[in-house]
Amino acid sequence: METEEEQCMRILTNAVNECKSDWIALSGGLDSSILAHLRKDQKPQTMTIITKDFLGTDLTFAQIIAKHLGLNLSLIQVSMEDVLDSINETIKILGNYNDIEIRNSIVPYIYLTTLKKKGVDSVITGDGADEVFAGYNFLLKKSDEEIGEELKRIKKIMHFPSKDIATSLNMKVETPFLNEELIKFSDDIEISKKINVKDGGKFGKWILRETFEKYLPNNITWREKSPMQDGSGTNNLTGLFNTIITDDIFTQKKTRILEEDGVYIRTKESLHYYECFRKTNSVKKSDSDNRCPDCNYEIAPNSRFCRMCGKFPIN
Repeated sequence: METEEEQCMRILTNAVNECKSDWIALSGGLDSSILAHLRKDQKPQTMTIITKDFLGTDLTFAQIIAKHLGLNLSLIQVSMEDVLDSINETIKILGNYNDIEIRNSIVPYIYLTTLKKKGVDSVITGDGADEVFAGYNFLLKKSDEEIGEELKRIKKIMHFPSKDIATSLNMKVETPFLNEELIKFSDDIEISKKINVKDGGKFGKWILRETFEKYLPNNITWREKSPMQDGSGTNNLTGLFNTIITDDIFTQKKTRILEEDGVYIRTKESLHYYECFRKTNSVKKSDSDNRCPDCNYEIAPNSRFCRMCGKFPIN
């Protein structure tokens, strides 16, 4: 009889083998490193996005795993001008000004448009691993029962902007971690196989780490969860907008927006994204009882945040 680790390996290997793309979006995190390992015999091309002006954490880890697996790594360094242009285009595609979603989504926008220029029409990504195998840090402080309920809720509302961006570019994002058999497998295993303790530290995606620790470098297998915005360096946009938008301008503009549009702007970064959003979008107010108090956008059932403006939590 197969162990759970053997099941995990078999199901995920089959899911990766179903992918058609020769490219992997490689962050050097656990998820994309696993995909690169499972694909290594086909010698896929890998790509990492780094902002020139900001320090990101992905570069070193992506180089480590590419060297370990003997894969070619294309390092795409983007300028601040590229990042700002990407913000505009990403907001046009996604139709929101949610600061966290925009910061994270700039990265897939850049690697997808870069691949499109190369004539590539698809890429394999690690999307879904955090949702399926409890990779988010906020889950680490919860009880097993709470974790189980949160994962059920998350799976009902999980959404991947990279797929929307790919669709807008007539491209495809392939996501092995969202394979139906793998999701069912995750539903059936104990919480202790998703979150557990090693050397005093608590880790999500436990079974993935256990299954692949013999194949990947230790600093990859046991790398802590790092959001895409941290890995690429786009998290530094918050500080940038805090610097270039003065307090007086911020106060004037957020007051005007609240009076004219009925939208409350929380941060300077959000102000920039909202102004980009308003160039191509009108403000839509929901009549639903379940709407965001800051922007009046309807909140999806089971959700605790607003996908339009990013407000969290919404009680």
